[in-house]
Amino acid sequence: MAVTPATWTPSSWRSHPARHQPEWPDEARAEAALAQLKAMPPLVFAGEARDLQSSLGEVAAGRAFLLQAGDCAESFHDFSAVSIREKLKILLQMSVVLIYGSALPLVKVGRIAGQFAKPRSTPTERVGDTELPSFLGHMVNDDAPTAEARVADPERMVRAYHQSAATLNLLRAFTKGGFADLTQVQMWNQEFAAGAPEGQRYEAIAVEIERALGFMRACGIDLVDSPQLHQVDVWTSHEGLLLDYEEGLTRTDSLTGDWYDCSAHMLWIGERTRQADGAHVEFFAGVHNPLGVKLGPSATSEEALELCERLNPARIPGRLTFIVRMGVERLAATLPGLLRAVGEAEHPVVWACDPMHANVFRTSSGIKTRSFDAIMAEIEAFFEVCRAGGIWPGGVHLEFTGEDVTECLGGSAAVLEEELTARYESLCDPRLNARQSLDLAFRVAELMRT
Repeated sequence: MAVTPATWTPSSWRSHPARHQPEWPDEARAEAALAQLKAMPPLVFAGEARDLQSSLGEVAAGRAFLLQAGDCAESFHDFSAVSIREKLKILLQMSVVLIYGSALPLVKVGRIAGQFAKPRSTPTERVGDTELPSFLGHMVNDDAPTAEARVADPERMVRAYHQSAATLNLLRAFTKGGFADLTQVQMWNQEFAAGAPEGQRYEAIAVEIERALGFMRACGIDLVDSPQLHQVDVWTSHEGLLLDYEEGLTRTDSLTGDWYDCSAHMLWIGERTRQADGAHVEFFAGVHNPLGVKLGPSATSEEALELCERLNPARIPGRLTFIVRMGVERLAATLPGLLRAVGEAEHPVVWACDPMHANVFRTSSGIKTRSFDAIMAEIEAFFEVCRAGGIWPGGVHLEFTGEDVTECLGGSAAVLEEELTARYESLCDPRLNARQSLDLAFRVAELMRT
């Protein structure tokens, strides 16, 4: 089915208003970096993106659930096999809890291997007594609080490509090479989380799974040749914000001749860049990857329908996911109208909830944080509104880490405001730690069973 408009090229976005793009101080260096990206091998393949779209089509039909989660912003500084493994561990743990609790297939999509660029509300920020250009993610500039570090450097796009390639290589090794084997389910429990209530609940599920596998073996069922037990698919995604980078990694599929953005399996357009006549919508209208669009509290039914027509005019199931990020009060007021308009127009959209971005606030001491209770309240409201409208609540979109950080308040671990500075390590926004993420997974599984 056709997706790409007849007049589209990977660079046609340049004739449209482009928001939140860096100002490269040296245009020649920017062009050289773009040329390097165009010469690089793709990070993902078109066939993989089609497989993910097929799985998301099952979510759109109400036969599966989407878990999209990972770092707020990936870092050039914190890059190691251990950090990637810990992120994968918590994603696998949450997946086990959600699948076991709901008896539904789960589509696992990481915010990983490309989440290096961040939109910011203002072009400058104050660090101490100094006014500096805002940190825009390590793909653009550095987070160090100096004027030199904040200069936009296009060669960072090439560095981001290489780190993404290394991350993907390790992810594939972990997910296909035995680490994600269901017989290793107990091994995924992080040491610091194992003694907490949610860690003990997870351990009980792990024991039940091992008992079930043992029963199947005793019945003579051959588990060795069942790849579903020994491998998992974990897809990659990031916000397609920096269009130079996305253009540089766009390729034509050798089998179909279609365009694909080969920087990730799935890309999403942010709340700040979803203008139907803007550069981001123009660019992503032409690639065949599954796409997401963030919808904030100002989104209207007319805007949602226009995005559907621009990004998925052929109404392909799994092509388009709307990720709502509104806060509890605005969600209850805004989402019903969006669900009704899109449903009546028969667009096969996946509806997912991002309960993180509308729930950021600063403490009395100025620390940016989120409340676990507010996050859960928005997820519960999302489920309630979707069900009232006869729509499948298709997924959640989260920012988390596998590390024992103290960035979000609350949860069963009861992180207190005075404890936030103990291990606050995020480059940008606060993330759920492993215990809070597991706690959330158990609660979402209960919502799915209701």
